[in-house]
Formats: sequence, C-alpha cells, structure tokens
Amino acid sequence: MRVNGSILFYFGGNFMKKIKLTMLAATLFIASCVSWVFAKSPFNDMPEGVYSLDLTHASVVWKVSHLGLSDYVARFADFDASIDFDPANVENSKITASINPMSIQTAYPNAAEKDFNMVLATESGWFNAGKFASIDFVSTNIEMQSDTTAIMEGNLTFLGTTLPVTLDVTFNGAMQRQPFSGKPTMGFSATTTIERSKWGMTKFVPNIGDDVEVMIEGEFFKAD
Repeated sequence: MRVNGSILFYFGGNFMKKIKLTMLAATLFIASCVSWVFAKSPFNDMPEGVYSLDLTHASVVWKVSHLGLSDYVARFADFDASIDFDPANVENSKITASINPMSIQTAYPNAAEKDFNMVLATESGWFNAGKFASIDFVSTNIEMQSDTTAIMEGNLTFLGTTLPVTLDVTFNGAMQRQPFSGKPTMGFSATTTIERSKWGMTKFVPNIGDDVEVMIEGEFFKAD
C-alpha cells in the first residue's frame, strides 16, 4: 500500500506539475501576443519617410498669466504637422508645423454676448489673422538628450516675424503597427515658452503675461 501510495503520489505530483507548466506556457503565449500588438518599438526600427499628424490624437494648448492671479488657458483646434523621419539618425529628421489662428478656442462664457475667440483671432493687437493667416514652425536642429528626450530648435514665424525657439521633446513611444490604424505610428510631447512681445504682441504686457507656455501632443502615422 505504501508503494502504491508513493507511486500514486509521484505520478499525481508530476501530473499537477505538467498542468501548471501548461497553464504557464499558455499565459506566456497570450501575454506575448498582447505585447506584440501593443509593445513600443525602438524609434530607429521605424520605417523611413514622411509621417503625417493624426489630428484626432493631437493638441496645441497654451497658457499665459492673468494679472498674476491665474493662468489663462486656450488652445488651437486647426493645425497640421509632418515629420520627415530618418531612423538611421533621428537627429537628421525634419519637422514642419502650421497653425490656423482663426481656430482659437478659449471656452469664454457668454459667447452670444461676446465672441472672445473672434476678438483674439482677428484684432490687430492679438493674432491678427486677417493679415497673418498662419503660424508656422520649421525645425533646424534636433539634439538627443537620451533615448526618449531631445532638444529641438527651429524657426517660429508669427505675426510676420521669424525668430528661433527651443522645444523640450519627449519621445513617448513608437509602434510598427498601431493596433487601430494598422500603420506605423510615433507619439511625442513637446513644451516651450515664448515671449510674445518679441513677435510684436505687446498688448496688456505685463498685466497679461509676456511669457506664453505652449504644450503640444501629437501622434504621427506613416504616410502611404
């Protein structure tokens, strides 16, 4: 009985181990499939070429001090950008972007009484979109700080004046095949602070702050 019991225990133990190993293998297989779909790919493994902005997953938000009491926050809804991407040397990549100043959104209350979006977009002391229909950026240099961060320099043309700006860029991730679009896709965040008076927008400075903080989010997909 002891021998038979030992044999039963031995085979029973092995059987349970096999079940556990099988379940572990199945779990790892499923996890690997999920990882394959959602894992971030290294940027230097992404296809070379032009990447277009996915406007449904992008934003340009800015804020400026109001009397030192709060930061007034607004955004642009109509803009575009593209990346001419060089995976062999990311620093050789080129970025261009443009913003339609008529697309400003402030969430100003009582819009029926005062269209503040239109005031900011069209008045000469502000964005003066009737004369300057676009805000444009062209990169001139990218310097990688780490695998996922960079300093990007470029020229910003605003109110007819072109001046250099510097952006802090974070490389959020890259996918050879984004699971929803099926296209190679990269995502970035960027921030910069500009002195609006340097471009000629001096209205109400310093009560309305001169420094404007800009926060940018964007996903870019490989153009066909």
